[in-house]
Amino acid sequence: MRVGAFILAAQFPGQGQGEALHRAVRSAEIAEEAGLDDVWLAEHHFVPYGVCPNAVTLAALLLGRTRRIGVGTAISVLPTQHPVALGEQAALLHLTSDGRFTLGVGRGGPWVDLEVFGSGLAAYDHGFPEALDLLLRWLREPRVGAAGERYSFREVAVVPRPDEALPPPGGTSGAPAGPPVVVACTSPKSVRLAAGRGLPMLLGMHCGDEEKAEMTALWRTAALEAGRDGDEVAAVEHVSAGVVQIADARRDAAETLTKAMPGWLRQGLGAHVTVDGRYRTMRDPLAYTELLCGLHPVGPPQLCADRLAASAERTGIKRFALLVEGSGDLAATEENVRRLGAEVLPQLG
Repeated sequence: MRVGAFILAAQFPGQGQGEALHRAVRSAEIAEEAGLDDVWLAEHHFVPYGVCPNAVTLAALLLGRTRRIGVGTAISVLPTQHPVALGEQAALLHLTSDGRFTLGVGRGGPWVDLEVFGSGLAAYDHGFPEALDLLLRWLREPRVGAAGERYSFREVAVVPRPDEALPPPGGTSGAPAGPPVVVACTSPKSVRLAAGRGLPMLLGMHCGDEEKAEMTALWRTAALEAGRDGDEVAAVEHVSAGVVQIADARRDAAETLTKAMPGWLRQGLGAHVTVDGRYRTMRDPLAYTELLCGLHPVGPPQLCADRLAASAERTGIKRFALLVEGSGDLAATEENVRRLGAEVLPQLG
């Protein structure tokens, strides 16, 4: 089982953006000290839901400040950036970190980001498969050209080649060939898209175990139908996002989140603007917080360990990206991460 911290760089009411980013960086540093396996970084534009606009840039900083822990994006929004540029960045981080970087990508939302960055609504509505396939080719082939609907260019050399691993000092084998890629999936269509390419899924924290089990079953079926090798399918490691808050009593852990998260969710989710004025329904912030408390490891260490073990058993997913900053407070977040490492992870073997 691999347990990681999911970091949004969330800006809670009354906080500055620099404060949110400082807490994000410190959370990652503490995660390595506490023995967690991974740190997962989100990216958002123009909203206080998360003030990190480029997860790859923050990943680069954290890979430079850490030595052991894996660092991944959860996710890099593909419709708002060029797949080749993102592939170049991923290759660079993969090679210079000895394979500690994972590239998580997703479709994002129909937000005003598409207008600002000039990619347009078509990139969100139907352009994701083309962009994903171009990105994967860049990470796997020595030379790449394109003749698609959105991307068209002559063949060029891939530099740096992500499969040319740097040898470690005194050794002959370095990082594995190419950075791992995971895809955020929120619908059967996206599950089938990831499955057809043999890519692991990143499943959101709003989903319960039953829904995640259904999605992993669909992924397995779709992957086999697409001709993926059975051993490859069995070895794929999906990632389950969730929330963690540790306290000696469950009541206290839940109270910490229900006091802090609704205000952040209200201003963060409410700030999203659609590019085309389409109607969207915003979740009730308190009800959503209570839902998350019921779905995920929130409470004493033993309860948290039991929740994670039970979730792994029900879904078959043994990699977790757990939101650690739900209190909105730096000191409380550091304590939460340290307790996760010291009091929960040992119970998971």
